[in-house]
Amino acid sequence: MVAVAQSIREQVAWACRIIAAEGYADLTLGHVSARDVDGTVWIKRKGVALDEVEPQDVVSVDDVDAVLHLETVLHEGVYRVRPDIGSVIHGHPPYATALGATGADLVPLTHDGILFTDGVGRFKGPDLIVEREQGDAVAHALGDRRAVLLENHGVLVVGKDVPWAVLTAVTLERAAKLQSIAAALGELRPIANKLALELQPVKYRDEFVAEYWQAWQRQLARNGGGLRATRA
Repeated sequence: MVAVAQSIREQVAWACRIIAAEGYADLTLGHVSARDVDGTVWIKRKGVALDEVEPQDVVSVDDVDAVLHLETVLHEGVYRVRPDIGSVIHGHPPYATALGATGADLVPLTHDGILFTDGVGRFKGPDLIVEREQGDAVAHALGDRRAVLLENHGVLVVGKDVPWAVLTAVTLERAAKLQSIAAALGELRPIANKLALELQPVKYRDEFVAEYWQAWQRQLARNGGGLRATRA
């Protein structure tokens, strides 16, 4: 896991702001959650935009006074069946959401795509995911992969911790965007699966994810988008 000297609520707040800057901003929609070492699940509350989340906007799913997103069951479904997962992100990034509204598969065209060499799951049905059974069905569609496209709806991505989940969310959208551009330019020429599998652990490592996590925060802070307590 990536070593992060921040509370779980700070991590979730930073994650929300980072993914907002990377294409996930959508009014007050979209949410990030994380599972603490004691099993507590913390999630962005309903009613606040991703790019304005502060640590106090990150609440426990067990808090009876908290106003939770209707689709909190998405996160709970994954945590029930994936003990390896420490963070879940749901959002509506344009390119990955558009890909999920087609019959096309995500293919490893670039180093971004090789993160998903094991494939991307698909969940059929554009409905809001508001019932436990639906959340469990999405978790089943995800399987042991890193991401699932919610057809005609959005995406759900996971990571072993918050920085990894953010990397996965950002990389999924970038891979879908580059595939859209490449398809408009000509015939797609994906990286061979064997080579992609060999490249994946070289390209994606904890040490790199830690660097990216810090770089995202510095970038947001420079642009005035950091957490209130960390702003100059």
